Amino acid sequence: MSLRRRSPLMALTTRWLPFADAASEGLPMGQLLRLSLFQVSVGMATVMLLGTLNRVMIVELSVPAVIVAVMIALPVLIAPFRALLGFRSDTHRSAIGWKRIPYLWFGSLWQMGGLAVMPFALLVLSGQQVVGPTWAGEVLAALAFLMTGLGLHMTQTAGLALATDRADDATRPRVVALLYVMFLLGMGASALIIGWLLRDFAPFTLIRVVQGAAVVGIVLNLIALWKQEKVTPMSREERAAPRPRFRAAWADLAAGGQAGRLLAVVFLGTMAFNMQDVLLEPYGGEILGLSVSATTTLTAVWAAGALLGFAGAGRMLARGRCPHRIAAMGLLAGIAAFCVVIFAAPMGSGLMFFAGAGLIGLGSGLFAVATLTAAMTMPATGAAGHGLALGAWGAAQATAAGLAIALGGGLRDWIGGLATSGALGAALDSPATGYSFVYHLEIGLLFLTLAALGPLVRHAPARAQTPNQETARIGLADFPT
Repeated sequence: MSLRRRSPLMALTTRWLPFADAASEGLPMGQLLRLSLFQVSVGMATVMLLGTLNRVMIVELSVPAVIVAVMIALPVLIAPFRALLGFRSDTHRSAIGWKRIPYLWFGSLWQMGGLAVMPFALLVLSGQQVVGPTWAGEVLAALAFLMTGLGLHMTQTAGLALATDRADDATRPRVVALLYVMFLLGMGASALIIGWLLRDFAPFTLIRVVQGAAVVGIVLNLIALWKQEKVTPMSREERAAPRPRFRAAWADLAAGGQAGRLLAVVFLGTMAFNMQDVLLEPYGGEILGLSVSATTTLTAVWAAGALLGFAGAGRMLARGRCPHRIAAMGLLAGIAAFCVVIFAAPMGSGLMFFAGAGLIGLGSGLFAVATLTAAMTMPATGAAGHGLALGAWGAAQATAAGLAIALGGGLRDWIGGLATSGALGAALDSPATGYSFVYHLEIGLLFLTLAALGPLVRHAPARAQTPNQETARIGLADFPT
């Protein structure tokens, strides 16, 4: 039946359900929803790394914040290789013709293995060991975080590339957008469930929760990748043919004009939004006296704010607004958010703290959607494929996030130690001083990102907008990540 002769029910479904039109002949809705489960798994593991475990290590296990920050930032060592991983999945050749599935499968194994050994490594790191060298905790924890980080990067890069391969040109942005929303929903739901499970903290409970997350993650990824890539046998001559060079593919990707400045904006903005990742929950526990369960729900609040930012960016882009200007609005929202978080301490207000966390999600959502929309419209020809483009974007974001986390934890310990020792004066003799310094630094980085974004706004081409145009209606599902 022709697509022009749709039933009223189908038209109503497409109008009111934002992802109803993301399916295509090559990727039906059932397979698309099943594939999106890998993003739920990645979101759950992200909550464990950036939400629950950093709070538990700092507050309950009394691990110094600088060590926690370094451990959580260790996956940044893998992040710059996301572009290479994506490119390798673009050009991978196997006897049965699979390209993405092998990377998605081995990424799932690394993610599960890292989470499986994580709780034991953390307990050893906190000093709860009887035999073995004193440095065993640091080494084991570092290996666990590296394994989990490698699994996250490999799984997400290969999964997004597989989704973009299977979708057609018309539905590809909606497909990738659905995966982004599933990632946020996975983070939000996991934060609520993990927070409820850890409402009465105990070491044995921590082991069960983290290892349970490892099992759930591998099961979700197995369901996601099952029969998602066709078996197309390749001859020995095809497998032995020369592969494209990574340098040539990267040159094709960067040939769009403003790619370098846009990646710099993404790097600076991500640093500005992510220095608080390792500090926000400990800030709520140490300064405001919130419980583990209460601070874990911060991730759900942040995810809700990010979804609002996503929807807001969609409405503004539908009206013809420049994506760079929308990114600037996200940066301004971030400035307001960190001001609210800073004032939550002297006011002693948990409500202000949660409002600030939601505003951080709103600002980062606006910033991420707008800049990513601009990045995916840059022309890339030649050897640059979907895996390379998505890998390069992920590499810029993950590298900045890892560096920001490590820097935020180190500065908090250093400035906080100076403040509580009296070196900064009686007025700043408070454990909140170290946190406040990092939040003020993030505000400065947001202003710096605004300055770097300015030339992109000036050079952005004008876009005509026809109100009565059929394609003028752009919904939540139209924007990729």
